[in-house]
Amino acid sequence: MSSEEYAPPKYAQIVQAIRRRIADGTYPPGSLLPSETQLINEFHVSRPTVVRALQVLQLRGVIEREHGKGSFVKATPPAAAEEASRPGRAVLDRAEADENGSPVSVGEHPAPASVAKLLGVPEKSPVMMRRVLFRDADRPVDLVTIWCPVELAEGSALGQPEPLTAGIRQHLQHTKGLKLEHVAERLSARHPSTEEAKLLELRKTAPVLGVLASVYNGGGRPALIVDLVLPGDLHELEDAYSL
Repeated sequence: MSSEEYAPPKYAQIVQAIRRRIADGTYPPGSLLPSETQLINEFHVSRPTVVRALQVLQLRGVIEREHGKGSFVKATPPAAAEEASRPGRAVLDRAEADENGSPVSVGEHPAPASVAKLLGVPEKSPVMMRRVLFRDADRPVDLVTIWCPVELAEGSALGQPEPLTAGIRQHLQHTKGLKLEHVAERLSARHPSTEEAKLLELRKTAPVLGVLASVYNGGGRPALIVDLVLPGDLHELEDAYSL
């Protein structure tokens, strides 16, 4: 078996390279990272691969991304700022169209028991479901399912089959005046369901990380449920906190 078969995915190699440059001072705190086009040319990869790498760095609290301006190294290192990996928040801020996200199932769906309990609605009552598969140049990298009350989705693009051009949090605030305020997450290590394995191109016995997040509005009740599935061989979750 060749050494290439053990090499990390291309986006992970970019993540490692950028983190090394931040650590050695090549990219100091507050500095602007090279543009997506510059990274594409340097690493000889596609734009979705570069976008995925930047999204991972953002999720880990290493950089901040500003639409139309670029990606900046955080002024305070993640450990010092006690920044945790926050997958639920990262999902809410991702623009599907910019990160090679493809909706695979959108529309009203009977609420599964776990989702109904978290949303506080009767089991199997109709709710809006939005399932999106994200890929890099090589393979699927995660699967996101958003569940929300039908009345919340009305007047928004959550029920449309096209990729969203803005993050869900920004979109709902703009279209519905809804401010999402905090997230409660549950993490699990498990095997994928049959559908998850098919969409993520995994064996049924492959490990995945599951993140089930309740997203609350100012009224103190869940407005959205985020179900995120991450292939175990592509992802790790980090945290840092004081004792």
